Amino acid sequence: MSSLLFQEVDAIAPEIVANRRDFHMHPELGFEEVRTAGRLVELLKGYGLEVETMVGTGVVAYLRGGKPGKTLLVRADIDALPVQELSTHAYRSQHDGKMHACGHDAHMAILLGVARVLADRQSELAGTVKLIFQPAEEGPGGALPMIEAGVLENPKVDAAIGFHVWNNLPVGKIGVRPGPIMANTDQFDLYIEGKGGHGAMPHLSVDAIAVTGQVITALQTIVSRNVSPLDSAVVTLGKIRGGDRHNIIAQTVELSGTVRSFSAVVGDMLPKRIEDVIAGITQAMGATYRLDYHRTYPATVNDPGMTEVVRQAAAKVVGEDHVVECEPSMGGEDMAYFLQEVPGCYFFIGTANPDQGLDNPHHHPSFDIDERGLPVGAKVVIQAIYDYLG
Repeated sequence: MSSLLFQEVDAIAPEIVANRRDFHMHPELGFEEVRTAGRLVELLKGYGLEVETMVGTGVVAYLRGGKPGKTLLVRADIDALPVQELSTHAYRSQHDGKMHACGHDAHMAILLGVARVLADRQSELAGTVKLIFQPAEEGPGGALPMIEAGVLENPKVDAAIGFHVWNNLPVGKIGVRPGPIMANTDQFDLYIEGKGGHGAMPHLSVDAIAVTGQVITALQTIVSRNVSPLDSAVVTLGKIRGGDRHNIIAQTVELSGTVRSFSAVVGDMLPKRIEDVIAGITQAMGATYRLDYHRTYPATVNDPGMTEVVRQAAAKVVGEDHVVECEPSMGGEDMAYFLQEVPGCYFFIGTANPDQGLDNPHHHPSFDIDERGLPVGAKVVIQAIYDYLG
């Protein structure tokens, strides 16, 4: 790609930043992104692109090349989180209890920048680019509904690229990695039922809290004793609720947790092992249980060939020394569904700047980014599009 295109990205960098801040001020939750989708359609049509909506608030724009070729999908997510923003900057969220605390506002702005630069250069491309603005990544998941609605067809998608601004990387760095880069993410709700009674007469009761204590301890042995040390997994209990008073033996305790892994084999083993542990302990202690286990997003697995396309594109933009093989994250991503269907690459765009206090983790109520990473991300995506389509 010529340096002229890089210069065009730099020229519209203020527009990219302005779009990001506009979306940041108006966050909307999954499948509620009505204002967001409307703004996306308005801007994309303003660039002269063919645009359609899908699954309510999903938006698809098309870059149709002047020559026949392959079809590449490039995806950005668009939803916010139910987080109360604590920042005081001028572009802070205008909606109480809602915030772009993960960077999806930046993803939209980056992909809009790509669309803006390439809209007048479609004739240079051999093939088609589908720009996907996907709702509900934070839940309940918008990728699978868009796939079921046919987003990978007409024309049929050959490969996919996705990206995430990343406050684990300094601004100016790009993180790529073949193979698993984000984890399979499951969640469960557990209800342990004992027999309530007076705290002074425990022998007449079945203490659900005592049973729960044993369950919690035993569940923590699953990763250390049932998962190979060459694999990775997490079993986390994030919520527990039980009991009413100091002198009443609790009859019921409710727990909720998450389970993470990269390997499909481990991911299939964990639910069964978790239930085996719970069943054994509750039976031994005279209690009963109900386990509601939900398989959610699969692991996000990068194709080696597409990862190399992105790695080389990134090197052309930021230099070899600023492209790193990043560690995989135990976070989850429904980009995984696209990568199950077609070869693709999901990569990280560094946006951390500790000197300016722009290094809070994702989902933090003061999360913010160094916006100099936005044009960098747009350049990498544009370069990857040119390199892939030829």
